[in-house]
Amino acid sequence: MVEEIPVIDLQDFPRSLPKLVEASKEWGCFRIVNFERILPVSLMHEMKAVVSSLMELPLEIKRRNVDAVAGSGHKLSGGVNPIHEGLGFYDIASSQAVDEFCTQLAATPHQRETITRYAKAVNELTIDIGRKIGQGLGLKEVPFESWPSRLRINKYPFAPETIGSDGIKTHTDNGFVTILQADEQLSGLEIMRKSGEIVAVEPCPGAILVNFGDIATAWSNGILYNVKHRVVCKQPGIRISIATFQIGPREGLVDAPNELVTKENPRLFAPFRFEEYRNARFYKDLNASEALDLFRVES
Repeated sequence: MVEEIPVIDLQDFPRSLPKLVEASKEWGCFRIVNFERILPVSLMHEMKAVVSSLMELPLEIKRRNVDAVAGSGHKLSGGVNPIHEGLGFYDIASSQAVDEFCTQLAATPHQRETITRYAKAVNELTIDIGRKIGQGLGLKEVPFESWPSRLRINKYPFAPETIGSDGIKTHTDNGFVTILQADEQLSGLEIMRKSGEIVAVEPCPGAILVNFGDIATAWSNGILYNVKHRVVCKQPGIRISIATFQIGPREGLVDAPNELVTKENPRLFAPFRFEEYRNARFYKDLNASEALDLFRVES
């Protein structure tokens, strides 16, 4: 029997803390519900409509969405991700970055206003989840409020002839935490448990998926699981998702807090700058957590 991905009720804290920590360690992901105080479901629906229309813009307009950092701008299908097109921008907390993204795509006033409200809300949600993670790990302070995030709009034009093919290959995310507003009709996302078991993430209207990336594993000294995942075509249709990736420290080092380094759990990774890790991952084509091995402490 395949287990279901844990569901965390954001209105049931601190009682839900043990479940949150267990899911973070064993699954590396969980769904959240009852987050409307921060991110209204109506705003999620508005954003989905806006990004769907942006993905239908002429290619010459979408190509104006250039990278601010590697992987933040427009990407066309091909290469390692043959059935995927993306748009995005770096630093959702920056009103200047939001404005620039909207200007690049000639967004209407309504589209601009919706994207601005969504960026603000999802940034607040990311910070709230980070605080709860820190609380669950027994930390008094966490640095996540100053860590930048990037937003990605993903389009998967699935067709009958692509059924069974990967839209995005198996990988881990390169940041700390990902907040995913998945498509509410088309499935496709699959995660891999530590055991190697593949679990399909079926559509779940009104829920958001949260998963951890490589920086979470390094920062937590191996406590948080950087879950491998992929998107596979299972049926024809246009699949749209909106992902927010909280990356890592803008300045300073990715370094496990002293409270998480013990005799029983000695330091696993030498402190490193996020840029060092990202460059190693990109230039060496290490997309499924292998880049972390370059920073492991020799035993």
